[in-house]
Amino acid sequence: MGCIRYLNIGSGCVNKNTDYHLIRVFKYLNTPSFKPILVLLLLLNLTAVISLAQPYSGTIFIDPDIITLSDSSSFQSITYTGQGLRMVYDRRTGWITMNAYLFNVSWNDGLICEAQVNPEFGSVDAAAAEAEKYAKITGLLPTCLREDVDYLWIHAGTEPFGGGNKSILIHTGQAAVYEEDGILEETLVHEASHTSLDAYHATAAEWIIAQGLDPNFISTYAKENPEREDIAESFLPWLAVRYRSDRISEADYNTIIQTIPNRLSYFDNMGFDMYPVSVITSTMHPGDYLSGNEEIHVYPNPTGDILHIDSENPGPFDVRIWSANGNCIGFYKLEGNEQIELRGVPEGLYLLEIRINSKIITKKIIKTR
Repeated sequence: MGCIRYLNIGSGCVNKNTDYHLIRVFKYLNTPSFKPILVLLLLLNLTAVISLAQPYSGTIFIDPDIITLSDSSSFQSITYTGQGLRMVYDRRTGWITMNAYLFNVSWNDGLICEAQVNPEFGSVDAAAAEAEKYAKITGLLPTCLREDVDYLWIHAGTEPFGGGNKSILIHTGQAAVYEEDGILEETLVHEASHTSLDAYHATAAEWIIAQGLDPNFISTYAKENPEREDIAESFLPWLAVRYRSDRISEADYNTIIQTIPNRLSYFDNMGFDMYPVSVITSTMHPGDYLSGNEEIHVYPNPTGDILHIDSENPGPFDVRIWSANGNCIGFYKLEGNEQIELRGVPEGLYLLEIRINSKIITKKIIKTR
């Protein structure tokens, strides 16, 4: 079960997990088909045996506004269904069976879960207030993070939150601390990543490769727990730079994309359902304005089956197309003046993300018949 425990270490320290991390890389790459990649990976990692401190102690502290209560929520309804015995985890005592207040939670993307509230809250009304509060906040999270959340375990107490076991563990006293710091929503992103992503991605070969290719871990917490915490620690920064770049500082934006570029690309290629988190609407991140010789022309717009992209920069550039619900529907490596075929892409509004010379520009395009 994941939990938030951040450990600070001094700069310039030896990475005690380096040997373990390289063993994981060998495990997935020491096969005939992967050996060329393995050689390249080891060469790239020669400088990583002794590394500088990670940029963050924990990523929930990057910025309190990555997800906010004013954002769209998928919360639809909550219904009290009575009391019943449920086995749950409580950090104060461990695994317990309690006669919980039970509530069916529905989100408008078709997902449901059961909120199981500790009877210590004393009444249906008090339990309902807690269940509804956290059901609404959890509804701020993208669909991909709620897909495996079958239960919300809600207790009093100031113990850390947790994720995993098809659940999110919430202690309301600790929630008040997170709220005071403005990071309650970010903490739930972290815990839901444990619940819905870890089992599918933490030991995936492609993820192990991305870890090895990146220059560093994004946080000390991820570095000290590379298999248990790296997915959860990296997903929130990915969400921040891809969907909320207008809410984080330029310094944080640059730190994230420079520290874990391969992890970011891994998430880009997963096609996560990000509803109700909307695609960024700002045209660029502050400071990422393109100079004259890097100008991009996209036409026609609206477009049919063919979209032309002309660049005055002779170098290569990457293009991603994002749907309105946050899915990456296409990735292209282009150079100079080229065209993209959109035959089969449904009509609608899309976001074109162009990466050129470490800078990003986004353009809205409309797909017609």
